Formats: sequence, structure tokens, C-alpha cells
Amino acid sequence: MKKLVLIALCVVIPMVGFAQKKKKKGAEHNMIKFIGFYDYTVILTYLSLISSVFGMTQAIHGDYKEAIFCLAFSGACDAFDGRVARTKKNRTEDEKNFGIQLDSLCDVVCFGVFPAMICYLLGVRGAVGLPIVFFYCLCAVIRLAFFNVLEAKRQKSEGGATKVYRGLPVTSISFILPMAFWLQFLMSDTAFLILLHVLLAMVGFLFILDFPMKKPGLKQILALIAAMGITVAIIFGYTRYRLPDQQDESNRIVDGIMEDINETENP
Repeated sequence: MKKLVLIALCVVIPMVGFAQKKKKKGAEHNMIKFIGFYDYTVILTYLSLISSVFGMTQAIHGDYKEAIFCLAFSGACDAFDGRVARTKKNRTEDEKNFGIQLDSLCDVVCFGVFPAMICYLLGVRGAVGLPIVFFYCLCAVIRLAFFNVLEAKRQKSEGGATKVYRGLPVTSISFILPMAFWLQFLMSDTAFLILLHVLLAMVGFLFILDFPMKKPGLKQILALIAAMGITVAIIFGYTRYRLPDQQDESNRIVDGIMEDINETENP
């Protein structure tokens, strides 16, 4: 957790600070220019991505508690990034469109690839598991691409925040997976693996199922985040690592990759 905070402070804050300094000095000073936007409206989205990438590194090394925390933190950031962005009243169309695209691109990593990777390392693989992982990632990408098309059209005609989702939002996995992970010490290893298989397939299916879902208000979001925080606290305080053989296997996979790299560099 401390590592994540340090990485965020070292990466995001200097980027935003430099961008603000550049604006104050003006473009006439021929300073180094960067593409993109770096003001406060996108900080939470950048933090969400950093958290998930860091969580991937922890999952690879078998530290699933840290990985689950990073997933939950990314979900909390995503829950408020839109609200923060809309506080800036004079956003240009480019800034709005950039925010839409950036949010979805980061969501592909945070709530598409990252949860699938956690489940894969925990045992969702093989003849049954791998197709489920592929299906989940594909559904997440399809949903986010579809959202981008609809949101771009809606922003031109309405503006503001949408009030109804179509299908299950991808961010929901950041609440669902920690809840499922908490259940691991209440069931056998086999039952937990079956749960992960079913859960990943079902959530992916709900991503692309077209049904209306009312967007939660601020009170509901805060309640969900509080529940998620309690769940993560329980995970850190009371759950034990199950599936030790799966954890060892994930470490062996990493060791095998490193050996292949060394053999390639030193034939």
C-alpha cells in the first residue's frame, strides 16, 4: 500500500504540477510540449490506472491481498473521476472527448485485464477457464467501445452525467471480486475456484446484456465504497491465502518467463 502511494506521488503529481506551471508561463516561452491533458480533472483516472498496474505486479508474485486492494482502490477512483471532471465548468470539447476516451482506455486495463489476470493466477485457466478469461476481456472491451460511441453522442445533445446504465458497468467488478475473495475462507478451495469461474463468466455476460440499470447516487456510491472498505479490511485482517499450489504455480510461470528471457539474451 505504501509503495502504491509513493508511486502515485512520484508520477501523477509532478505531471499535473508541470502542466500547470507550463500554463502559467505561457506557450511563448517555447517550453517542452506534451500531448494530452494533465489538470486535476484527470488525476483520479491516472491514479486508477497506476493502482491497477501496480496491482498486477503484486498478483504476479502471489500477493493477492495487495492486488485486491489495488482493484478496489481503482474502483473508488473511477466512481468519482466523472464528478471531479464536471466541476470544471469551462472544459473544451477536446477536454471532454479526451476524458471519455481516457476513462474507457484505463477501464480496459483496470476492470478488464486486471481482474481477469487475478482470476487466471488464482486458477481460472485450462480448457474451461481460459475461454472464460477470453470471454470476460472481450465483453469488457465491447462494452467500453459501445459506451464511447453512445457517450460521445449523448454529450453533444445533453451534457452532464448519464442517469441510466445499459448493462452492468465494468467498474462493478471492483466491488464484486473483493466480495468473492472474502468468501474464500468460508468454502473449500474447489468451491472457491468454481465460484471464480462462474463469477467471471456471469459478470462478462452482464457487461453486454442490454438492460436498464439506474446509476447510483452519491449516497449509494459512498455506501458501496464503505462496504468495499470493510471487505478489504476483513481480507487483510482475517483471510488466509488459500490455493497455495496455485500460488506456487504462478511463481513458477514467472520464473519460467525470466529463464526464457535470459536464454534469449545469453544463447
